[in-house]
Amino acid sequence: MESKQIEENRGRLALEISKTISFIPDIIGAFETSDPAKTIQPLAEKIRIETGAEFVVIGNKDGIRFSHPSATKIGLKMTGGDNDRALKKGEYYVSEAEGSLGPSIRGKSPILNEQGEIIGIVSVGFLLEDVHQQIIDKIFKVFIVSFFALLISLVGSIFLGRNIRRDTLGLEPYEIANLYKEKNAILHAVKEGILAIDNQGNITMMNQRAKRLLDIHGTVRNRKVDGLFPSNYLYEVIKSGNSQTDKEMVWKDKTVIVNCTPIFNENGIKGVVASFRDKTEIEQMLNTISEVKRYSEDLRAQTHEFTNKLYVLLGLLQLGEYKEAVDMIQSETQTLQVQHSVVFNQINDTKVQAILLGKIGRASEKKIKFEINADSYLAILPSHITLSNLIVILGNLIDNAIEAVYDCETPTVSFFATDIGDDIIFEISDNGKGIGEETSLLFERGYTSKNSAEPRGFGLSNAEEAVIELNGIIEVQSSQNGGTVFTVYLPKKVQGVDDVEWN
Repeated sequence: MESKQIEENRGRLALEISKTISFIPDIIGAFETSDPAKTIQPLAEKIRIETGAEFVVIGNKDGIRFSHPSATKIGLKMTGGDNDRALKKGEYYVSEAEGSLGPSIRGKSPILNEQGEIIGIVSVGFLLEDVHQQIIDKIFKVFIVSFFALLISLVGSIFLGRNIRRDTLGLEPYEIANLYKEKNAILHAVKEGILAIDNQGNITMMNQRAKRLLDIHGTVRNRKVDGLFPSNYLYEVIKSGNSQTDKEMVWKDKTVIVNCTPIFNENGIKGVVASFRDKTEIEQMLNTISEVKRYSEDLRAQTHEFTNKLYVLLGLLQLGEYKEAVDMIQSETQTLQVQHSVVFNQINDTKVQAILLGKIGRASEKKIKFEINADSYLAILPSHITLSNLIVILGNLIDNAIEAVYDCETPTVSFFATDIGDDIIFEISDNGKGIGEETSLLFERGYTSKNSAEPRGFGLSNAEEAVIELNGIIEVQSSQNGGTVFTVYLPKKVQGVDDVEWN
């Protein structure tokens, strides 16, 4: 591109000089004299020297030279064979030909007299050799500048690369991209809320779980953490630089367990990352574990009670009291047949069967009559009602009923279940002394009517929370003459949950 541009510029310059010379009056007038070369040669040489052209040749319409850089060639015919367009057609043009001085770029212009007749020609040229040398010189300068620019760029890129690698811990771009994708997947997979801020208190990252726990909608990036989370606690960690673990905090009617860890860089503390979880979820998990443990103890009690009866039966047989042994077997068989007939033939959900069997054993061990209503019927429960839900609901209500009849002469607890209609209904009743006027306080966390050194008052509260979680209703009725009835209504279908097929 540079070479082509230089050649075009030389051609245009040669043409402009030749045009200018062709209009000089002294040049035109010299053609009327007897010796035109005497006037034209000095003018042409002066112009050649001033403009830097290689030659300025002026000739008549026959191509005879009146000027030339070499005076010996004046009077000879012009060479190159490229004068016809100017002498015959009167054109102004640029040509490339080999003349007496060698290959050159030429600007050709006709010389016209006052009548407009062509009387001669001006040829101004630059040798191609000089043009090529100029091109080489230009390219060399460009090469030198480019070389140093490239060298500076290489050195700069090396230092820039080192700086970037230091900031990226030596990781390649694809490794950074993979880490970013993994980080996002992990953040959205964990059940804990995760929040990160810089040392100015601006949020740099928050996962979806944190937004749900804090009831935040939309983007929060680069927003101040104040008003969205207990910021004083985070600022304390930034100030002290010490991690904080398992700190219990209350925020917008929620109790959360928070862990905070400062983020360090070479300049000190860069920010803080906090992970937190709703304490209610942790309590529910602990309550479920507690109920499972109680359920296991009930099964052990049933086993223990059955073992005791076997020992009694063995003793009667060893003493020869066969009639009493038979009566005992028949009595136990009759009682178990009634209970088990309902449990295994009418209660078709194995989770409820297991809970009832455990409670039957516990009631038997405590000499409490546990009745299962013969009209009970239950198909397999839908999938959204889990074992942990049933343990918390049925386990707490049955245990509460068993405790309520400890002091009765004929302690009795009754259970009824049905799935007729759109709801699953569980009813647990007892013949205890009743609840009294404190019915409104019954489901408050920590409330208990019993005197005990151990923490109590959580069973019914947990049961109510589990019922509400399943979009159900729990009701309680207590008679002044004694006796309490708890009724639980659980919908068979919950929006967005697939149910099993009912038989």
